[in-house]
Amino acid sequence: MDHKKSSSELYGLIAEFDTPTEAVEAAKKTYAAGYRQLNAYSPYPIEELWEAIGVHRTILPLIIFFGGLLGGLGGFLMQWYLLTIDYPLNVGGKPADISSWPAWVPITFECTILLASLSAVVGMILLNRLPQPYHPVFNVPRFALASRDRFFLAIKSNDEKFDYEDTKRFMQSLNPREVFDVEE
Repeated sequence: MDHKKSSSELYGLIAEFDTPTEAVEAAKKTYAAGYRQLNAYSPYPIEELWEAIGVHRTILPLIIFFGGLLGGLGGFLMQWYLLTIDYPLNVGGKPADISSWPAWVPITFECTILLASLSAVVGMILLNRLPQPYHPVFNVPRFALASRDRFFLAIKSNDEKFDYEDTKRFMQSLNPREVFDVEE
């Protein structure tokens, strides 16, 4: 492999580890060394691995909250408009007005749940950039093991600290099974 890769054809470097403990320790050392454009791949979620590469928060709960809030307000206002303005009902000699709100609670609740759950699904898909039929790490022959029993740590070539030779030497010092070039 050419050691003078241009960053336009090199996505980065990826190291393969046998255990989650090794991957977490390597991720901590990599983050401590100043690398910030990291990604980790494992067959199952490992919270310590996310924290080690600097991913601490997601905006998904905020998206779900505002989706639920919009759903609740929308359901309530829809019923208010329909029953007081568009098609007012006179039930038992009493016209429907804002004081009829207790009857609107079930539909308001259902609209809240509906929009919150739809916001969760759409937000998760968009934040995870799915569907993703192609990613450069799929070019690494052994990467298929990430869905079975191996753990991978990648440093992207667009990281400010990335220098091909130094980064490769650094990754090899983490005692991985192997370090691979990831081409675009």
